Amino acid sequence: MSVQVAFLMRLRPGFAEEYRRRHDAIWPELVDLLRAAGVSGYSIFHDPETDALFAVLRRRDAAAVEALKDAPMMRRWWAMMADIMETHPDGEPVTRPLVPMFRLG
Repeated sequence: MSVQVAFLMRLRPGFAEEYRRRHDAIWPELVDLLRAAGVSGYSIFHDPETDALFAVLRRRDAAAVEALKDAPMMRRWWAMMADIMETHPDGEPVTRPLVPMFRLG
């Protein structure tokens, strides 16, 4: 059974189009890595007023998704994205989990 999780990230001002461009060209190997970790859906939305990025991820196994942090390919992706979004010193994007409040269906 898959679980839906949501979280916030923050884009640096003025980089929305670059963020979209980079994700439009996401590496097929990274997509394969995410799917192998049990990710069956991943959507990211941008709020242009605040540059908040709202992400929704569908996953089967929380531990497998957590282990992605150690994957060299994920680290390379984070390094490529670090200039346009808020990150921790190790390059991981700063995320803030969101609490589910309502769901229809």
